[in-house]
Amino acid sequence: MSTARELGIKSKLEALWGDDIAAARQAFDAVFAADCAFHFSHPVNDIAGCDAAWEAVYLPLRAALRHARRRDEVFIAGQNRRSVGGTWIAALTHYVGTLAGPLFGITASNRLAFLRSGEFYRIEGDCIIEARIILDLPDLMRQAGRDPFGGRLGTEMLFPGPATHDGILPGGDGTASLDLIEAMLGDLHVYDPKTGTSKGQTGVGGYWADDMLWYGPGGIGSNYRWDGFTRDHRAPFLAAFPDRKGGNHYARIGQGNYAAISGWPSMTMTHTGDYLGVPATRKALTLRVMDFYRCADGQIAENWVCLDYMDLMAQMGVDLIARSNALA
Repeated sequence: MSTARELGIKSKLEALWGDDIAAARQAFDAVFAADCAFHFSHPVNDIAGCDAAWEAVYLPLRAALRHARRRDEVFIAGQNRRSVGGTWIAALTHYVGTLAGPLFGITASNRLAFLRSGEFYRIEGDCIIEARIILDLPDLMRQAGRDPFGGRLGTEMLFPGPATHDGILPGGDGTASLDLIEAMLGDLHVYDPKTGTSKGQTGVGGYWADDMLWYGPGGIGSNYRWDGFTRDHRAPFLAAFPDRKGGNHYARIGQGNYAAISGWPSMTMTHTGDYLGVPATRKALTLRVMDFYRCADGQIAENWVCLDYMDLMAQMGVDLIARSNALA
């Protein structure tokens, strides 16, 4: 069952987006510790303290995404299984509003936009003391009619909420869900370089349900069933980064039928093949990752994925905001 503390934090996070800016700032100061460590996706990256984060991120977001509201799709809490420990919240949300002003250099569209956000929060008492947030800015550019990737892979779409509509503080022990995810990741990490297949992922007793849905970030898009996931993401990714190594997670939590993991960065790899129109650079790269899972009947039914492709492409020497604005 949901705790009063978790519900209180959720309520304050929603209150950050009310039209009354003074009340929003009051909620901001109430939910984040004054010395909270903020880690955002590129181009913001690391910020220390509430005042700096408010000025550098939240005020520009409020100005650009007019009358924004927070809409959580998954919001879970649990004890972190990694060495960092403590209680963490993992949230998959959208900031919904009219993109009426520029944001970090992204050109306004004056149209409705759903800014996708993956968020992990470490909490002490009633406050957040550490925040890690991936804003899917490439998808925001796509919604504004300036897709910097050109829709090369899967279906680019709004992330739906869970099919079961129960992703908000579902309650219940998440041990089995997190155990399933960790087992899947352990086997997924090792693959046959000729076929790209990994042990135990599909088929009888496999980790993934036959009708799995995989929702990917801007640049990858979403897909259906294992063959769609392989075609639209796994095969192109492994072809470009055949030595990729994952893991290195700072947070792994579970609650009920849900689990969430994140690494900052999680992946290390070498860019040895073309990817999303960028020729191989031969550079050593890193990738920040957030995954949210819904499990059912001992298998993974849905997986929502947030990746910091703004940072990944910057490491390749590509400025996605400049590329997007050039499409105007």
